[in-house]
Amino acid sequence: MAPDLADDAARKVEVVIVTGLSGAGRGTAARVLEDLGWYVLDNLPPELIRRMIELGVSADPPIRRLALVMDVRSRFFTGNLSAVAEQLRAAGVRTRVLFLEASDDVLIRRFGFARRRHPLQGESADGTLVAGIAAERSRLASVKTAADLVIDTTALSVHQLHRKLEEAYGGGGPAALQITIQSFGFKYGVPLDADMVFDLRFLPNPHWVPELREHTGQDAVVSDYVLSRPGAEDYLRTCRHLIDLTTNGYRQEGKRYMTVAVGCTGGKHRSVAIAEALGELLGEASENNVRVVHRDLGRE
Repeated sequence: MAPDLADDAARKVEVVIVTGLSGAGRGTAARVLEDLGWYVLDNLPPELIRRMIELGVSADPPIRRLALVMDVRSRFFTGNLSAVAEQLRAAGVRTRVLFLEASDDVLIRRFGFARRRHPLQGESADGTLVAGIAAERSRLASVKTAADLVIDTTALSVHQLHRKLEEAYGGGGPAALQITIQSFGFKYGVPLDADMVFDLRFLPNPHWVPELREHTGQDAVVSDYVLSRPGAEDYLRTCRHLIDLTTNGYRQEGKRYMTVAVGCTGGKHRSVAIAEALGELLGEASENNVRVVHRDLGRE
């Protein structure tokens, strides 16, 4: 049975209602919040919001951060989001309203680029884009007044908007970058989703050492052998340096996921050993969330 919002567990839920002018960046905000760990729902009927929170609290794992994207395109939109927010706050749910806006000329330019029709364009007498924007501004005026945070995206790039949202809803600091270190065998193909690829085939292959052949790069005897080969430690440090440079750029660009592919011939010895060592090095940085996977281990 789903808990009532009066329960202490439900009081730990955070809700952010995302609204604002069409073309001002609601879609971008939704994607950013999802990357920051929020469970995002688009145009949920207001009468179902409390029920969604109750279901989220009882889920395994529970949903503690819920982002609700509301706009005039939805038949459920009433414009009375302030009342919805107050009801949630009265029930003990921490609730914030984010309002996104932009200047008329920028909105007109964005609709021109996207070649989309404004959702209220057909409601005006002349059916113009300018009239549609004006109608939406009027309808959302009270929502904007009651919003906890208003962001004007007129002069913001996507990356600047990302940083503003991260500061406001990221939970106290930049979101960790999810780095996946994936070992693989070149004979099975390079991973299609790799952002960086490192080739370990220049190192001596433990496959040709009889006492190491049946072991893998996860075993100390193979790892010690691979890392002790000339050039291995230098290459590992160079990989770490290149990844650090790249991840710094990723953070500036608002990217939150990175896959680093480390390959050898069969994906059993060298790539596995280096992937494990690289994962350990990168995991030392608190701003990284690192996992190591071995795609082709066990295929031979």
